[in-house]
Amino acid sequence: MARFCPAAAESSSMTPLAPLKRRAHLKRRLPLSLTLLLTGVLHWAGALPARAQAPERQGRLPQPLGRRVGVWLTNSPSPLYYDPQRIEIAVQQLAETGFNTLYPNVWSRGATFHRSRHAPLEPALAAVSADLDPICRLTRAAHRRGMQVIPWFEYGLMEPADAEVVRQHPEWVLRRADGSSLYALHGASLQRSPLKDLRVWLNPAHPGVRARFIGLISEIVQRCGVDGIQLDDHFAWPVELGYDDYTRDLYRSQTGREPPSNFTDRAWMRWRRQRLTELLRELRGGLKQAAGPRRTVISLSPGPFRFAYNQWLQDWELWALGELVDDLVIQNYAYSVKGFAKDLNQPALLKARSWGMPVEIGVLAGFGGRTPDMATLSAKVRLAADQGHGVIYFFWEGLWGQYAGPEGGAYRLQAFQSLHAQTFGPGRSGKSFSLPARSLPAQLQPPPPLP
Repeated sequence: MARFCPAAAESSSMTPLAPLKRRAHLKRRLPLSLTLLLTGVLHWAGALPARAQAPERQGRLPQPLGRRVGVWLTNSPSPLYYDPQRIEIAVQQLAETGFNTLYPNVWSRGATFHRSRHAPLEPALAAVSADLDPICRLTRAAHRRGMQVIPWFEYGLMEPADAEVVRQHPEWVLRRADGSSLYALHGASLQRSPLKDLRVWLNPAHPGVRARFIGLISEIVQRCGVDGIQLDDHFAWPVELGYDDYTRDLYRSQTGREPPSNFTDRAWMRWRRQRLTELLRELRGGLKQAAGPRRTVISLSPGPFRFAYNQWLQDWELWALGELVDDLVIQNYAYSVKGFAKDLNQPALLKARSWGMPVEIGVLAGFGGRTPDMATLSAKVRLAADQGHGVIYFFWEGLWGQYAGPEGGAYRLQAFQSLHAQTFGPGRSGKSFSLPARSLPAQLQPPPPLP
């Protein structure tokens, strides 16, 4: 669940972004009202980036008509990617239900969903058909219906510990001070799990890692003509890592010092954070070359700011202000409506609204045993819409698929169609929304008003 806190960032020594960093540093120390005033003054004085000075620049980015209403689509747990007919039906249903943006997972568990120069094909897809090409197929189906596609590079710089790239390039792997590199995530165990279920992180400062990462993303932009790409909290540098030989040598050559044994040393954290920012800047340049005259959106779906900044070395406030990202999707997976409403008013999110860029809210539609009923979902969506946000649902099968819950897929499809039409349609605020007619059990009735 995302819980956002004010940032506690130190200033950056990176010359191109230093003025933005200083401005963000100042704004973090002001109350919200003064932050908004400062934003207005900087806009008038010409000190804000070109996005704030010239809205038409943003208009050259591919933007949907109206606020984004999107959904993350994945290969697991879902059969979607492996059946062309299923893909076509899914996109048709999403278009008819008011969705305008799709976020298909394109990079997961060390494999991708097309023949790539940089990574192996996902084994389950290879077993069905190496030529199925689900991401390009999804893109064509979506574009025919006026929708946009922003592929999601879920695993970022993280790889399975037994991945081919890890075996071939052990020097690319980030390590702790004790030389270890393995992570046990999602229920895995360092003591009992096989290597394929454990994870390592590739070094964002290494030129080989950078070239491969940018190549993975650029090839999908070139091949499929997508409208952008999305990174998330796995585009990161875990704070305890950076004691591998390559990083030690690089730090020593640039600073004349050895990396401190304390991985939370602020100067050491700042240096590593800057290397991650450099990779994002290189990605921006690579996408510009790959897309040609088209501009592609760089979307980011990060974790809570303080956690992202201090644990993952992500400075997404600087990235947004520095125009290295164009779109923020802030995850808000609070289960109750009251908790969801509270998280909509966290300081970092309030600040993001003043930056002049789209900010969507990630909403849990359904996954595993957690599938909110439509009354709860509609209340959350209307709360987000009332504050000017679009919504992105996690995930496709939780809408009206295998995780639709006791309401069933047919009812939820109709309910989502009504919700989106009445909330995001022309001239709609969502305040008059009502669920489709049906005799619902008491536990599925709309929740009472918030206190």
